[in-house]
Amino acid sequence: MAYKNISSAEELLEVIKQIGFMPLLPCAVPGFSVEEMVDDECRYHVFDDGGWDWPMWKWKGPIVELGEVTYGKFFGGKAGYVSMDWWRCFSSYRRHAAPALSQDSIEMMILDNLRLLGSAITKDLRQACGFNGKNMRSKFDSYVTRLEMQCRIVTENFVYPHDKHGREYGWGWSLLTTPERLFSQDYCLNPTDNNGQEQSADELLEMMLRHLSRQLPAASEKQLLRLLSYNSK
Repeated sequence: MAYKNISSAEELLEVIKQIGFMPLLPCAVPGFSVEEMVDDECRYHVFDDGGWDWPMWKWKGPIVELGEVTYGKFFGGKAGYVSMDWWRCFSSYRRHAAPALSQDSIEMMILDNLRLLGSAITKDLRQACGFNGKNMRSKFDSYVTRLEMQCRIVTENFVYPHDKHGREYGWGWSLLTTPERLFSQDYCLNPTDNNGQEQSADELLEMMLRHLSRQLPAASEKQLLRLLSYNSK
């Protein structure tokens, strides 16, 4: 793997833009994730006093704020980045591959509530959708993850609690929204070919596979298909 020892958010952003797709944690392609490609000092560390530091985790907000990539649970239900150059192709493929949403489905209800809110952390969205009973948290989270895998929900930014001194702490929460709200409508339209015809799911997948096979020559086609597939969990 050519991309190693990444040591800053700026460097990571350039690699994401180059490759187009980047899981945060280990995935279907061995060695291909932020966790495996950053310098040792940027990985998770626990200090003797019980404190911790995880620089690559802290980079997420600054990277997403620049608007050159998007972030969500896109890879096997786990988080990662997709560059804006590949977003239309990737999101159109995923929406083709996923089951169509019926108007009376729970997923559509979640999307409708998120559109009304504009953006929300998972806890607030869950309350707005009425998932307040026992054991409802994990059930709701699974619906939201499916919608992220379908590229119908993305992360706009990250929200952190503050201590009494006003300092951020903890892991933070994803501020969720829809891509239609976060990006211009053009980024949510199906890509077209040179004749103005919408490209099929097979054509979109083939474009992504060709690109990734050049960027990741050691990866097999099976591994790349697992990375890109909607049913990759």
